[in-house]
Amino acid sequence: MSEYTAEIVWERGDQDFLANTYSRHHVLRFDGGAQVPGSSSPHVVPLPFSDASAVDPEEMFVASLSSCHMLWFLTMAVKRKFVVDRYVDAATGVMEKNADGKMAMTVVTLRPQVSFSGENLPTREQIAHMHHRAHEECFIANSVKTEVRCEPVD
Repeated sequence: MSEYTAEIVWERGDQDFLANTYSRHHVLRFDGGAQVPGSSSPHVVPLPFSDASAVDPEEMFVASLSSCHMLWFLTMAVKRKFVVDRYVDAATGVMEKNADGKMAMTVVTLRPQVSFSGENLPTREQIAHMHHRAHEECFIANSVKTEVRCEPVD
């Protein structure tokens, strides 16, 4: 068993909380020392009460799935002696009502574009297999109900 922590800090200051005109800006702190500005999404809470330059939970959700998939893909590639030079994923998530009528991230689509070098280059089939295995092993994908699609880009 492993345990992971995050500290979320929000302070009202002198904002009028009961008037619902308070900033949703907050700070996310992680055990390694990283601090990230957070906020609600401007799609959920309008500006100026959201901070469009901060990371919102929906973006973190998409990024978490994408990052986990990438890390597993890199593991699959190195085990097969393929040299990965670059991995870029333009991942997207769709929030809409689910089958229960609740707002949810229903689909996350990963669009990884991977560059390889060296003498041992993978075939399209090998790349597809590594993406399939990465999805099967991804801890985050295994933890959610959201449909996670992987559509590699050549």
